[in-house]
Amino acid sequence: MEVKSSAPGHSCPGCGSWPTRVHSSYLRFPVDRPVGGRRVRLRLRVRRFVCVNSSCGRRTFVEQIVGLTRRHGRWTERLRSTLASVGLALAGRAGARLAEVFGVSVSRSTVLRLVEELPDPEPPAPRVVGVDEYATRKGRTYGTVLVDAETRRPVDLLPDREASSLAAWLAERPGVEVVCRDRAPFFAEGATVGAPQAVQVADRWHLWHNLSEAAERSVAQHRRCLQALTPETPEPEAVTTLVEETASSPWPTGHRFADRVRTRHATVHALLEAGHSRRSIQRQLGMTYGTVKRLADATRPEELFTGQWQNRPSKLDEYKPYLDNRWNEGCTNAWKLWEEIVPLGYLGSYQTVRAYIYQKRTSPRPVTARPPAPRTVAGWILRRPESLPEHDQLHLKTVLANCPELDALTRHVRSFAAMLTERHGERLPEWLDAVRQDDLPSLHTLAAGIDRDRDAVIAGLTLPWNSGVVEGHVNRIKMLKRQMFGRAGFRLLRKRVLMTP
Repeated sequence: MEVKSSAPGHSCPGCGSWPTRVHSSYLRFPVDRPVGGRRVRLRLRVRRFVCVNSSCGRRTFVEQIVGLTRRHGRWTERLRSTLASVGLALAGRAGARLAEVFGVSVSRSTVLRLVEELPDPEPPAPRVVGVDEYATRKGRTYGTVLVDAETRRPVDLLPDREASSLAAWLAERPGVEVVCRDRAPFFAEGATVGAPQAVQVADRWHLWHNLSEAAERSVAQHRRCLQALTPETPEPEAVTTLVEETASSPWPTGHRFADRVRTRHATVHALLEAGHSRRSIQRQLGMTYGTVKRLADATRPEELFTGQWQNRPSKLDEYKPYLDNRWNEGCTNAWKLWEEIVPLGYLGSYQTVRAYIYQKRTSPRPVTARPPAPRTVAGWILRRPESLPEHDQLHLKTVLANCPELDALTRHVRSFAAMLTERHGERLPEWLDAVRQDDLPSLHTLAAGIDRDRDAVIAGLTLPWNSGVVEGHVNRIKMLKRQMFGRAGFRLLRKRVLMTP
C-alpha cells in the first residue's frame, strides 16, 4: 500500500513551531496489521522539514504520522498495540505462536518487551478494597493483590506482603471505607495503620474453614468415641496371643510403610531429646514442619497408623458393619451376603464382598469394619443436617449419643453456621462464651483467635462484603505466572494482571 501525508506542515519536536518548508523526502516501509489473511507493508513517503526558528537546536526533522509511526519503528502503532494485547493475554511463547497464525513473525522475547514498554497503569482509589496474598515462589516469596470489591477488578499488586507496604498504599488513598481480608495478622496491622477510618471485614469462607479445621481436630481428640459405630467381634482363643501382640499396630513389623514411620518417629524423638528444635529437625531431615509436628506429638508410632493413612474409601465401607453382624450370626456365604446388601443400596461388585469375607475367613486377626476417619465424622457435623443421607444421620446420632463432647461440638458448629448464613454477627459474643464453657480445647484456641479480631469477624458476619473475588484473582495470577515459565518479574506480572481486559 502506497501512503503519503497530505498535511501542509508538521510540528517541530524541538520548539513546537509549525514549519511548512520541505527539505527532502524518503520512503519508509513499516509493517501493518494483516488484512484478509495477507501481510500488509506500507510504502510510506515521509518528508523532512526545515525548522525556521533560529533558537531551535534542530535544523531539520522528519514528520511522524500520529497513530501510525514512531522514530526508528518498523511496525505501525496499530500492529504494536495488537501484539502488546496478544502479549497481555498469552505472554511470550503462546503470543508468538498466535502472531505467526495471522502472518506476523515475532519472537517471544519481543512480545514480552512490547508488554513491558506499555505505560504503567495508574491504580484507582476504590471505596471497598479486598486484600490477599499471592505466591511468586510458594512457601518462600509472597506478594499482595488488591481488588476493587465493587467493580471486581484488580487495582494494584505489591511486591511483598508486609504490613508496612499495605499501610503505605492505603494511606495514599483516604477514600477507602471497607477493607476485606483474611485473618492474617500482617494484613490486619497494615489496614489498621494505613486506613484507621475503614471498616475491616474478615472473610466468611476463611472463618468457616478455620472452624472446620478446629472441628476435625476435636473429633480426632475423641476418636475413641467413634468405636461405637463398629460391632464387637469375639476373638478366637487360638489367636488371642497374636491379637494382643499386634492390637496396638495395624501393620506388623516388616511392613514397608510401618517400618518407615517407626524409623522417622525414633529419629525425630532422638533429636528432640538431644535439644534440637522442631524447625532445626525440619531442616536436618528435609521434612515439612507439619510432618515433624505429627511425629513429635505422637508418643508412640502406632498413633500415626490411624485415620486416613490406613483407610482408603471403598463402596463397601458403610455396609461392613452389616456384614460383620451377619458374620457373627454365622452367615459366611459371600454370595448370599452380596445379595442381601444390594437391596440396601450397595453399588459395588460381588468380588469386593468376596474379598472382604475371604479376609475375615483367613486372617489370624479379627477383621471388622474400622471406625470412620475423624475427617469423615467432621464432615457429617459440618454439613447441613437435611442434606445428610439417612445412614450418615444415624451414624452421627450414634456417635453423639456416646460422646457428650462431640455433641457439644455439633451444637456449636451448627449455631455458628446459622450465625454465618443468616448474617447475625451480633450473636458472636454469646457464641464465644458458650464455647468456653465446654471442654473443647481446639474450639478454645479458635475462640481466642476470633476474640483478638472480634470487630473484623463481627463485620464479616454482618456485612455483605467478602474476599471471594480476591481469591478468584489469586487463581488468575497463578495462571498468568505459569504462562511465562519463570520469566515473570514483578513489573511484567503487574502489567499483565492490571491491564488485561
